[in-house]
Amino acid sequence: MVGAEDTIFALATAEGKAGLAVIRVSGPASIAILRALSGRDVVARMATLVPLRDGAGGLLDEALVLRFEAGASYTGEDTVEFQLHGSRAIVRAVLDAIAATGAARLAEPGEFTRRALENDRLDLAQVKGLADLIEAETEAQRREALRVFTGELSDRITGWRASMIRAHALIEATIDFADEDVPVDVMPEIEELLRSVRQEIAAEIAGATAARRLRSSFEVAIIGAPNVGKSSLINALSRSDASIVTEIPGTTRDVIEVRMDLRGVPVTFLDTAGLRETEDRVEQAGIERARRRAADADLRVLLLDDTVEVAADLVATADIVLRSKADISETGDISAVTREGIDAFLADVADRLSQRVASAGLTTRLRDVQLLESSLSQLDDIATNPDGESELLAIRLREASDTLGQVTGAIGVEDVLGEIFSSFCIGK
Repeated sequence: MVGAEDTIFALATAEGKAGLAVIRVSGPASIAILRALSGRDVVARMATLVPLRDGAGGLLDEALVLRFEAGASYTGEDTVEFQLHGSRAIVRAVLDAIAATGAARLAEPGEFTRRALENDRLDLAQVKGLADLIEAETEAQRREALRVFTGELSDRITGWRASMIRAHALIEATIDFADEDVPVDVMPEIEELLRSVRQEIAAEIAGATAARRLRSSFEVAIIGAPNVGKSSLINALSRSDASIVTEIPGTTRDVIEVRMDLRGVPVTFLDTAGLRETEDRVEQAGIERARRRAADADLRVLLLDDTVEVAADLVATADIVLRSKADISETGDISAVTREGIDAFLADVADRLSQRVASAGLTTRLRDVQLLESSLSQLDDIATNPDGESELLAIRLREASDTLGQVTGAIGVEDVLGEIFSSFCIGK
């Protein structure tokens, strides 16, 4: 990231024609740029309508301007936002006028948010929550990301680290003041502090799988023999021709994915190759892929009809068993033709996945889960040897606390910033 002391600017809203467009300027020259374009000052945190002009005095637009003082802005720096009419020509002209002052450069992706991190307006966990919030497509994703962005995960980690610091301080007291009037038997309090922290971290790890699935999408694999109606069901769910449907067995060779929003929960339905014995090498590869994806899916839906016997292992591993072709079979549960049973099926899937969402933690990144697991392992080492050397216990506690600190960026943040901000757009 070049020139952290530079003033930066960028379009903060989406490109293209719109009712409004917002250009954000942040850094020490923000106020000077405002004066150069408007010829005046504006009161901080008060929307002010001002004419904007280029270097030659030509009128660019009448804009609503907001100024934020350092320490009270998103980035923590002097910041100005120009709310313009959303014409491409107006946006381009104002951006050119800002650049022509020579006082600012175009921001890099995520640079505004990186400055918020560096100026302690956000911590690393909140930055990742913001990235998830920007990417959120469903209501459940929005709620989960907002919890992280507003600091819920950070507060948990801060609380865990505070307990560790308290335990560490008690151990240090026995080392540094052993001959003075301090309680020697501090282990009961230390053990209780660490027991509570270990329990809460373990619960967060247990909910991490559901949290990560919520961030990406839960997967529901539809499995069964050829020609039982899997592809027809996928097409009925998506209301499109997502899968090719023919009477020829083995038509589906690859896994077809259809993404849906069920009560705010992101769900990807998988149409898989029909499971059967075959000499066709391509079909064999598709069947093997189908089995792998089904094994990794969150739910497995076994589709049957009256004409095909199904292996017992498929019935045993299925979460939902349905009989297809209800439009022509008295034993059918669901029909892709008449849509009989589809609403009930989707409601069942939504109920099952909503229960998993309810148990989801707040940790959605694999690296953060690994850090929690590492910290828990370090605490377990202490628990298995509570009567060890005090100096060694103190070192282990400090290491466990530092490991947790990496989740929020309190410790060792630089090595992950590039990966995180690569997903941000310019202007954020």
